[in-house]
Amino acid sequence: MQNSKLSSYGIALAIIGIVLFSAKAVLVKLVYKFEISSEHLLLFRMLFSLPIYIVLALYKKPVEKDKIRRIDYLWILFFGFVGYYLASYFDFLGLKYIKAGLERIILFIYPTLVIIISRIFLKSIITKQQLLAILLTYIGVIVTFWGELQIETSHIVLGGSLIFLSALTYAIYLVGSGWLIPKFGVVTFTSYAMIVSSLCIIIQYLIFDRQNIMNYPLEVYLICIIMAVFSTIIPSYLVSAAIAKLGASNFSIIASLGPVSTILLAYFVLGENLSTVQVIGAAIVIFGVYVISKKK
Repeated sequence: MQNSKLSSYGIALAIIGIVLFSAKAVLVKLVYKFEISSEHLLLFRMLFSLPIYIVLALYKKPVEKDKIRRIDYLWILFFGFVGYYLASYFDFLGLKYIKAGLERIILFIYPTLVIIISRIFLKSIITKQQLLAILLTYIGVIVTFWGELQIETSHIVLGGSLIFLSALTYAIYLVGSGWLIPKFGVVTFTSYAMIVSSLCIIIQYLIFDRQNIMNYPLEVYLICIIMAVFSTIIPSYLVSAAIAKLGASNFSIIASLGPVSTILLAYFVLGENLSTVQVIGAAIVIFGVYVISKKK
């Protein structure tokens, strides 16, 4: 898909989906006040989401059912595993060893990985506009989080490697979704992939945890329901629709708005500080997104 042909509708879907996904970080900070573990938080998020995904998967049939092969269902299992499960798990593990500022800087190389993977496996054309947009958005992310950058000498290689694996697995998911969504349709593909991810998280809990999850305050469950609806279910479909309209490469560049929107939401909702440097970094990211979005 040529950059000059980017759909304004697709761009709007991408931005709304990214902002809603970013709101998850704000909700996480609210619920952490109740001393909930990260594993249980992730479990609640997907448990409350799972029934909706199952209902929509049963209701909506694949768009091109006659063209779908058995191996395509195996690919959905794979992409559902590596995307919303494995990428999140690597990110969670990596954050045990490095700080959030360095994590953001490493993680947001994934637009570059998406374009490289698309070029190698799908023979996609890399345009100058995409390269410029990647450069600008990545510079913006570095500027935004440079003030939070703390590099520890111990375990930095391990932590950085885990975050890189998170970026790589998410990039693989984006490329795969861009390939499979036309066959299955936005709703069907997203529902199937998220059901796989949810089941992976539930299985992990049943094997490694099994602690009581019914003794948290009511507020925890209410916040997790809000997170499931507004920061999981709705944005997951919006993101898939945006990928269908824009392609994985262009979407991944626009997704650089994610950390920027998180900082802005934290400023307005949680009252966290917003420095001049962060505003400048955010502006650079937004300009990079403008470069990929604008019509020639």
